[in-house]
Amino acid sequence: MKKTLLLYLLALLLVPVAGMSQKRAKVPREKDMSAYLMVYFKDDTHGLYMALSQDGYSFTDVNSGLPVIAGDTIAEQRGIRDPYIMRGPDNVFYMAMTDLHIYAQKAGYRDTEWQRDGEQYGWGNNRALVLMKSKDLVHWTHSILRVDQAFPELDDIGCAWAPEIIYDEAKKKMMLYFTMRFGNGQNKLYYAYTNDDFTELETKPELLFKYPKDVSYIDADITKVGDKYHMFYTPHDGTPGIKQAVSGSVNSGYVYDPEWYDPDPNACEAPTVFKRIGLEKWVLVYDIYGINPHNFGFSETTDFKNFTHLGHFNEGMMKATNFTSPKHGAFIHLTKKEAQKLADHWGYKTKF
Repeated sequence: MKKTLLLYLLALLLVPVAGMSQKRAKVPREKDMSAYLMVYFKDDTHGLYMALSQDGYSFTDVNSGLPVIAGDTIAEQRGIRDPYIMRGPDNVFYMAMTDLHIYAQKAGYRDTEWQRDGEQYGWGNNRALVLMKSKDLVHWTHSILRVDQAFPELDDIGCAWAPEIIYDEAKKKMMLYFTMRFGNGQNKLYYAYTNDDFTELETKPELLFKYPKDVSYIDADITKVGDKYHMFYTPHDGTPGIKQAVSGSVNSGYVYDPEWYDPDPNACEAPTVFKRIGLEKWVLVYDIYGINPHNFGFSETTDFKNFTHLGHFNEGMMKATNFTSPKHGAFIHLTKKEAQKLADHWGYKTKF
């Protein structure tokens, strides 16, 4: 009797452990990676695009320069901007985008230039973000997150732009951080935590970093290297460009650094960082909107202090083989199987 009871109690203890091990996804390590995926958008369509690379230098659009997801199918304003993608600790792909169409009146989606009065709420005023999840980069679920409706005190926000995602290892939560302003005030950087389904905010957005001057600062991108978080962002402090702040915490303590980290004299924004597979090298990418046609700029570093300029797409080491004028990109690593499945789905004839 005692032996039977002991075995029963032992079985009860083992059941949840076995259940958790079944749910825990195996996340590929860097040595398993064979390709790079870049997501971006274009002004003329306000849709989502994807490009693949085997070497991290030459990128090819998977759909021959056409959107893989049309913005008018997933966004409240019928257009998306500023896509960001990451792989979660559950080996699911997460994506966040700005829900905004800056030419919606011209496209016939609304009768006014902006959703609300431009003098009161400013350029490009919007209140929503698009959140998406996928296990295979092909089939996506999506939610429209109205930031102003999540908390009553955010009813008067003037924008919600350029969302990015990072997993907070201490809180075991997805942290969403983005640009926000109240009314037509200064744009600043905020963060909040999402629910486990990645459809809503669980916490009210809080200030992520305070710039020392009374100017707008936008487009944060956080990369963890060792025990430090490197946040690149764009202050409107003279000609907009890229600065860096570093912290030992993902959501606080970022130290202001006055240096400009992009070498381009023209206005640029939307910094993002990706690591070269198998190397202790990182590439800082930025959207140079102050040139025509606009282009991406690239700089490489090993220590996040000294950067080597790699030029622009098709004006240096970096190549865009079948597309032009990408905007606001983001990059992740893929396994050979993941990259091949994505390429095959869109008819991109290549072997990884």
